Amino acid sequence: MNRVVLITGASRGIGAKTALRFAKDKDILIINYFHSEESALHLKEQIKKEYGIEVMTIQADISDEKAVQKMVDKIIQTYGRIDVLINNAGIAIDDEFIDHTVFNFRKVMNTNLVGSFLVSKIVSATMLKKKSGVIINVSSNNGIDCNSPISLDYDASKAALISLTHNLALQFAPFIRVNAIAPGWTKTDSVLEMFPDFLEEERKKIMLGRFAEPEEIANVIFFLASDEAKYINGEVIRVDGGIL
Repeated sequence: MNRVVLITGASRGIGAKTALRFAKDKDILIINYFHSEESALHLKEQIKKEYGIEVMTIQADISDEKAVQKMVDKIIQTYGRIDVLINNAGIAIDDEFIDHTVFNFRKVMNTNLVGSFLVSKIVSATMLKKKSGVIINVSSNNGIDCNSPISLDYDASKAALISLTHNLALQFAPFIRVNAIAPGWTKTDSVLEMFPDFLEEERKKIMLGRFAEPEEIANVIFFLASDEAKYINGEVIRVDGGIL
């Protein structure tokens, strides 16, 4: 039976490549997005054309509890279950420390942490009914290491997401496996828009000497969702090429 897979923030970047990786396995995909409707619809058509599988796109602000409940209800009404949840949606608002605002700090936390909590809470209720499911949180190596104060709100949210992962793994055991990945620098549009000199300095800190391709992150997510990883629970896997 093909799995029903919900990926938040899946219209671009790591989320989109993750959707394509699951599409190769002929899974039923739900692509969540907030603002990027055009990208989400383009991805949907690409998957349908290349793999001939069923894809649903749903616009929802994951930090809005009512919107999340409505999204999950629609999925359950259509497919009857959710087998895999990938909490990928996230934002960053980098700024000098003195210029960080409480408004932006809360905005980052609401998406990266509160959103993942809300989706996990509501989806887990459906998973627990059938005593089976997988939740994968996309954190960051910034949640483990302290890299730069300009990203302090993003880093704090990703560190908290790791803590949430450990707690949810304990809460839902033995029925739902909950793990996280902690990617490093990855060739997404938002990263490639940064200053070249800064990116080159960051590249030099990586043992493998390069940034990750989004597909390489997606492959690890796919592995954690598979039966080959069925004895991995409550773990955080770094995928950063080795940071010096």
